[in-house]
Amino acid sequence: MKTNFHRLHAREYIDQLASSGRHHFTSREARVALGVSADATKLALNRLARKSLIASPARGFYVIVPPDYRSLGCLPADQFIPSLMQRKQLTYYAGLLSAAQYYGAAHHRPQQFQVLLELNRRPIKCGKVRVMFVARKRIMEVPTRTFNTPRGEVRVSTPESTAIDLIGYTRRAGGLDNVATILTELAESMNPALLPEAAATAPLRWAQRLGYVLDLVGASNVVEPLRAYVRDKASEYTLLAPGSPSTNSRRDADWKIMVNSELEPES
Repeated sequence: MKTNFHRLHAREYIDQLASSGRHHFTSREARVALGVSADATKLALNRLARKSLIASPARGFYVIVPPDYRSLGCLPADQFIPSLMQRKQLTYYAGLLSAAQYYGAAHHRPQQFQVLLELNRRPIKCGKVRVMFVARKRIMEVPTRTFNTPRGEVRVSTPESTAIDLIGYTRRAGGLDNVATILTELAESMNPALLPEAAATAPLRWAQRLGYVLDLVGASNVVEPLRAYVRDKASEYTLLAPGSPSTNSRRDADWKIMVNSELEPES
């Protein structure tokens, strides 16, 4: 008696996943579903990748690329990073310039999606998509919120946490002038009462610099709780621009800042 047995093909496999709302899978999951060897699975997945039907942003991790993203060669980062981080059991959040975008405060679209983790990782290149990882101490304490994407939710630093990180990682955010420009708009989304909570997750000097810059760009209405926080805790002066010469710096007593750089935010 003959038994009809239909072995699932790779294209059928990803079509079934997509129809069930799944947009990612691992090579191991594919091998089990296809019922073939690891080498045969790799060949089948490579064929799908050459047709731009799938992409692999990390070793052994694949995403299904719908027609509207084929020109990108991958899913947008915010649509696969949450799943990838979950699989690797890593606490993360989208931050810096990428977070500022969610609050309408990025003047230029970031060339890379910026993700903060407890430990740094190698960047991701997937088609035209680029992901940069930045190490952030005390990441579990950083206030975040979630935003919906077409394929789930992505965790993003709050406006207050984003401001703290931008001032702490200015080189990752286009420099101090660019950070000052972003803060003029980001301040509109901040809750002043939440700034000290965000500041408490970072070095005190970040809060000192942030307060000074917010005052400078005319966002003084949001800094009073932060001012009280700094006055209570800061006993030493810190440079506004670390790494720049401090000779002839003037001192701002309010924020205990040595002003060794004159900011020029875009109007």
